[in-house]
Amino acid sequence: MAKITYVEHNGTEHVVEVPVGLTVMEGARDNGIPGIEADCGGACACSTCHVYVDEAWVDRLPPKDAMEADMLDFAWQPDPVRSRLTCQIRVFDSLDGLKVYMPEKQI
Repeated sequence: MAKITYVEHNGTEHVVEVPVGLTVMEGARDNGIPGIEADCGGACACSTCHVYVDEAWVDRLPPKDAMEADMLDFAWQPDPVRSRLTCQIRVFDSLDGLKVYMPEKQI
């Protein structure tokens, strides 16, 4: 399990334990975290699970692949460094303490 903090746009924090092997998106979905819509169910075919990764974690995550980078072009106000799709971040023990911030809206 990895403890992940999801921060809503209004500042509300949700700290949940997500089982290793799931994605950060599945952790949000399974725990009813608002702000992660995940319309495509994790197929990297939309941008509705977009988040901004805490700066301390940017270099600790695996790099974005080309598909994720392309889908982020459709996200609400993407940040070239901090934006990620949570469906593409697989949870490992090493992600314990990860903090992500939801954008104002998902599109």
